[in-house]
Amino acid sequence: MAAITNRKILRFWLPLAGTWLMMSLEGPFIAAIIARLVDPKFNLAAYGVAFSFALIIEAPVIMMMTASTSLVKDYSSLRKLRQYTWILNGIITGLMLILIIPQIFFLLTIDLIGLPENVAQLTHIATIIMLPWPGAIGFRRFYQGVLIRNHATRRVAYGTVIRLMSMATTALSLFFLTTLPGVYIGMAALACGVTVEAVSTRIMVQPIIKRLRAAEHKDEVGTALSFQVINKFYYPLALTSMLTLGVHPLITFFIGKSTLALESLAVLPVVSSFVFLFRGVGLSFQEAAITLLGQNRENDQVIKRFATILGAGLALLLILTAFTPLSSLWFSKVSGLSPSLTKLALVPLMIMGIFPASTVLISFQRAILVKAGHTSPITNATLIEVIGIIGVLYFGILHFSLVGVTAAATAFVSGRIAANLYLHFRTR
Repeated sequence: MAAITNRKILRFWLPLAGTWLMMSLEGPFIAAIIARLVDPKFNLAAYGVAFSFALIIEAPVIMMMTASTSLVKDYSSLRKLRQYTWILNGIITGLMLILIIPQIFFLLTIDLIGLPENVAQLTHIATIIMLPWPGAIGFRRFYQGVLIRNHATRRVAYGTVIRLMSMATTALSLFFLTTLPGVYIGMAALACGVTVEAVSTRIMVQPIIKRLRAAEHKDEVGTALSFQVINKFYYPLALTSMLTLGVHPLITFFIGKSTLALESLAVLPVVSSFVFLFRGVGLSFQEAAITLLGQNRENDQVIKRFATILGAGLALLLILTAFTPLSSLWFSKVSGLSPSLTKLALVPLMIMGIFPASTVLISFQRAILVKAGHTSPITNATLIEVIGIIGVLYFGILHFSLVGVTAAATAFVSGRIAANLYLHFRTR
């Protein structure tokens, strides 16, 4: 690949950044809907727990976009990785069916996590509503990777626009026309949005699939991509996402034992979704860097400079928001939190001010390793991050009696910095 410029990086990356930014709006929008309905504290807590379960179940397929961006070079490799994706989708959907069995679900939520019975009941129905979520995620991320690989990043953004429109239409319709609990409305909107996006992405990728099929038929050659090769490449990535997302139940468990437990469970998804507005832009940089990094690392420095500017800018924006009245305005007026919950959300937001910069950095670090085909250090870094999160939560909540959401914010930042440091030495 020829040497690139900041302008070329920006043109390629902007649609992906727009995609993640639009997806970042989902969380605040859903939280704002729930906060304006009956029993917002209970429903926001149920929303946070149910969404955590959905994230855990989808973890094995969340890196499928990275895999297809890297591995789909022709129709033969596309077909093989698509088969692999369908198998994973079937497995995770089966796991979610097991999870929603009442005896298993209430053992986890009431006996282990310690949720109040009414919150556990809300969480159970909300998780059932999310049943289509993990399979739809795997399906659309596979095809999004194919689009990115073929420099069709604008189509990825178009799919996200369709998703947001479907999600918002569903949420507002149920908000005005029904008396359903807020968490049910939120989860139905999310499930509907991602399903419609998956279908639309499949339609938009069809011309590329036809072109790859025609090229392979003409040349009568294809990439020798086997399940064994895919497993070797993808297993560390899947394990990475499973570790990352699998830590959420542990966070919920520790918060359940903390000071202001229920209030913290209600506030955490609101704070996390606001931070994700900034952090999601950083996550979008990973696939862009994988595609644009040269085979001989000739583009490393210009991409590194771009990542540095991006990370610093995102962190500065979040810090300025966190330490000014803008944060109170967001949580009280936009998110609809009560004065007491708004006050509780301010300190965690300040703590997470540098999180967007660390996200851009880890996206760049992972891209270098994926491009080189060395994915196992990514898993090691995630393991370090998870251990850091659990360690800070353990000491912060059980020994120093920190407020749950404050301890969680500190744990997120501490774990991520530890992972960044490890990958710094592995990518040198």
